[in-house]
Amino acid sequence: MKKWFHRQNKWIQRGLLLGSFSIALVAIAMTLILLYALISGPPPLTTEQNTIYYSQDGSVIEEDFGSKRRYWVDLDDISPYIIQATLTSEDRHFYDHSGFDMKRIGAAVLKNIRNLAKVEGASTITQQYARNLYLSHEKTWVRKTKEAIYALRLEMFYDKDEILAGYLNSIYYGHGAYGIEAASRYFFDKHANELSLSESAMLAGIPKGPSYYSPFNNEENANDRQKQILASMEAAGHIDASKSALASQEKLAYHEPNKEDAPDIAPYFQDAVAVEAMNRLDIDREQLTVGGYHIYTTLDIPTQKVLEKSMEQHIDKNSEIQAAGIVIAPETGSIQALAGGRNYETSSFNRVTQAKRMVGSTIKPFLYYEALGSGFTPTTQLVSKPTKFELGNGEVYAPSNFDGYYANEPITMAQALALSDNIYAVKTNVYLGPERLKETLGKFGISGKIPAVPSLALGTATLSLYDMTKAYSKLARPEEENVPHTITKITDSHGNMLYEYEPPDNESMIDPKRAFLTAHMMTGMFDSSLDGYMRVTGSSIAGKLSRPYSGKSGTTNTDSWMIGFSPELVTGIWTGYDQGKQITRTSELQYSKDIWADVMEQSHQDRTFSTLKAPEGVVGVYVDPATGLRATPYCDTQRLMYFEEDKIPESFCTEHTFEENRQPREKEKNKGGWKDLLEWLF
Repeated sequence: MKKWFHRQNKWIQRGLLLGSFSIALVAIAMTLILLYALISGPPPLTTEQNTIYYSQDGSVIEEDFGSKRRYWVDLDDISPYIIQATLTSEDRHFYDHSGFDMKRIGAAVLKNIRNLAKVEGASTITQQYARNLYLSHEKTWVRKTKEAIYALRLEMFYDKDEILAGYLNSIYYGHGAYGIEAASRYFFDKHANELSLSESAMLAGIPKGPSYYSPFNNEENANDRQKQILASMEAAGHIDASKSALASQEKLAYHEPNKEDAPDIAPYFQDAVAVEAMNRLDIDREQLTVGGYHIYTTLDIPTQKVLEKSMEQHIDKNSEIQAAGIVIAPETGSIQALAGGRNYETSSFNRVTQAKRMVGSTIKPFLYYEALGSGFTPTTQLVSKPTKFELGNGEVYAPSNFDGYYANEPITMAQALALSDNIYAVKTNVYLGPERLKETLGKFGISGKIPAVPSLALGTATLSLYDMTKAYSKLARPEEENVPHTITKITDSHGNMLYEYEPPDNESMIDPKRAFLTAHMMTGMFDSSLDGYMRVTGSSIAGKLSRPYSGKSGTTNTDSWMIGFSPELVTGIWTGYDQGKQITRTSELQYSKDIWADVMEQSHQDRTFSTLKAPEGVVGVYVDPATGLRATPYCDTQRLMYFEEDKIPESFCTEHTFEENRQPREKEKNKGGWKDLLEWLF
């Protein structure tokens, strides 16, 4: 028994010793923290953390100021109602604690344990103020420790009224309004000392979630939050039941806020950057605005200016038609320029990323890419004439060509693409099976509600300009798996890396041989040697182009598209009316092509001349464009076309002979005499 008691006393002694040692360590740690806080001195009560956007060359394109609407007012110039409402909703014991509400922390911990999730926080006004002023919103223990030290320094060197005034002057109320004076002016067009009880309760509820509780974003959520705060104020004894009831029923007269000035450079592009940054950092718009981030973008300012200027020059200023454009470097996936509309201040809706329209014939390159994998070649011939297709459900589908023109004879795939022949496209789609085209679009990164029907070959799917241009970039660079992006990296205000773009580690699903063959066929829209029953679709801008490009236009009743590329750049242009109004003026159908030609030509002025390189296993031969057979010296026109080695045409054209070429010349000789003969000979 003595041994047992001796053993127990030994463990008790060890426990007491360990406890004393732990208490001593905590005391030392607390002393060191207090010493550090004391030595560090008073932190400033205001700070600026502006998020800055940089272009591709490192120049600043925009500074997103956290203080765009910030006005400092003394506590005496703030309505007592907003002070009471804020204290009641955020920190009831603000004047009783030293920066940390231990009772509230304990209650929150117990509640979170019971619910096995974080359902309640316990940050005091001092802690929130410290976080907003000096720290990011990342959820790490390091940040929480720093927050505690900053809160301690605030409490050590400033009195409670100074801290409360600083908090009310810096807290974010949404819509770019920082501080209660800015919020008062923005929501009610009055000063902070003029706020009524009802208005104060409404504003006090917003900082908990500016996007969720702003009456301009969600009035129902805002009203519910206002009533909760009024009830809390009544329970705390700040107001009586009658005042609470009257305030909750009061109809608030909101001020119609003025529209913010659009950024000077690439406003639609900057919106896209903001969305991408929020996704990469997993933050909301308010946190992005005040986070002090340095965002390095892919914007090429000269290309952006060319895009915007071309849209302005070519489109009739009195027309209500809209336009959108995007330029991507396919080798890296970097978005060099983006314009989501003609005027950002009139409409900030981004028609590159947000609008979905019927894509028309711009879908055909993907159809022919798939056909090349099923035995077709650029010279495969099908008859272009009015055709009725009997569908599985018993219905009959009868597509037509533009303005009712047909070859009424066989044409090659290369010519069908250059002329945008609809009959050839639908026949090909029916032969392959519409599901095949839908699957092919998926390989090029296009998904969504795509109808697997014969008319899909004519672009009946509604897709975004962003998705279509992204898909074309895979034709330009099939070996790359880069995702179009606007951001190369993001750092904090101290230069610490928070995000850096890296291409996905995926194996490309695009066949480089078929991609090259398709891309080369797409140069045909600018080549008059492929003229047939009508001129090639790019003939109106072919004279403006100084180098070879691959492209495809598309036209529906309401939309006009032009997408094309070189090895360096892919440009997509869309024009049309927002409300689906039909395009009736012929000149308006030309806008997309003219803009595209300007952007491509001017963006390539300082670039080395280059062409698409044929991959191994692909060879080029000259063919007669009409027959699709190998050309002879007697063919009037010849075009270089590419084929996989085992699919080169073996037969030579026999429709053009020496005699056929000589006869017209002999007729001219006889008609013009010896002078014409000499000109013909020499």
